[in-house]
Amino acid sequence: MPVLSGAMHRDRVIFLLFSVVVPRNHVGDELLSDLFPFKEIENGLIWEVEGKWVVKGAIDVDIGANPSAEGGEEDESVDDSVVKVVDIVDTFRLQEQPSFNKKQFVTYMKHYIKLLMPKLEAEKQELFKKHIEQATKFLLSMLSDLQFFVGESMHNNGSMVFAYYKEGSTDPTFLYLAVRLKEVNHCVL
Repeated sequence: MPVLSGAMHRDRVIFLLFSVVVPRNHVGDELLSDLFPFKEIENGLIWEVEGKWVVKGAIDVDIGANPSAEGGEEDESVDDSVVKVVDIVDTFRLQEQPSFNKKQFVTYMKHYIKLLMPKLEAEKQELFKKHIEQATKFLLSMLSDLQFFVGESMHNNGSMVFAYYKEGSTDPTFLYLAVRLKEVNHCVL
């Protein structure tokens, strides 16, 4: 089970981005990076990634000054628009979609399989055929708990990303159909 993370190299962080491959082998939206550790489940067909709620926006820092004593006003036009976001959703600009019922989900998966099979190498096709039914059953077993996301472009033939909350957790867990993800490049920060 690979667990990847960004590597330090002479004061730079190098990391991988994973994008979904859409029809005609075009690379689509960036959906994940190895800066978010994942583990393979369901025979490697699904990647599980832990998300986190994070605070985004202005943060009030008390430096000990007394604005009223210094001639200032109590609220000096500081933008207090602090928002809590889920790191993965925010980083990759995932767009939430309406939930599926069982029939809609099975239709989606059949369409997904039909689009994907011709793009896989023979060895990967065999592995995919062998395990996709079990992976689909796994997702169906938690269908009522899943949130559905697509990439920023909202491409309808792109890969769906699923999220749910494990029992007792306040942070979401994301599930990616990994076989459609492609390592696209290394980024340096």
